[in-house]
Amino acid sequence: MTASVASDRGPTTESSRPPAVRAPLGFAIALIVSGAVGWWAAFALTLDKIELYRHPNAVLNCNISVLVQCGKGLDSWQGSILGFPNSIFGLAVWVAPIAVGVSLLAGARFARWYWILFNLGVAGAMVFTIWLSVESIWVLRALCPWCMLTWSMVIPLFLLVTARNAADGVFGARLRRAGHAFTPWVLPATVFCFLAIGLEAFVALR
Repeated sequence: MTASVASDRGPTTESSRPPAVRAPLGFAIALIVSGAVGWWAAFALTLDKIELYRHPNAVLNCNISVLVQCGKGLDSWQGSILGFPNSIFGLAVWVAPIAVGVSLLAGARFARWYWILFNLGVAGAMVFTIWLSVESIWVLRALCPWCMLTWSMVIPLFLLVTARNAADGVFGARLRRAGHAFTPWVLPATVFCFLAIGLEAFVALR
């Protein structure tokens, strides 16, 4: 009877087990790192804002010089565009790429609509970054160190997520080829964006 039961259940060899899901390791790690660094920048900026609430005349560690400082941004309306410090919003949203990256490492697979919403969120962060960089350079005429660290995470994150989604067919089959073609250019495009912001700051703040 024992033999017949084993026969009914079938062989239990390694080959009969479902294969393990392979996570996109590099992409997942990039999400986690960018999210962690961005969250840390938002946390540091939040601490500086709290310090200004407690001591309005405090000299912040991020105030390195007249041009490189976070004091102007924290005291401006641009630094609280939603009615509260932007850094508090950053503490919330930077958790998203960390959660997605960890989930991918665990073997999670998300629906197409999920990736579209995630990409829209990252695109919104990119637009916000561009606006803040322009305001900082041309209006406030100061570069916030923590803000620049945030920009340095948002830019490659947007380019990487968009390229990955296009290559995986999230935006339709027509953009697959474009996504695959652009993926190797994510790093050069990121460097180009950094150089463009640096050149903009050099022209405006010299």
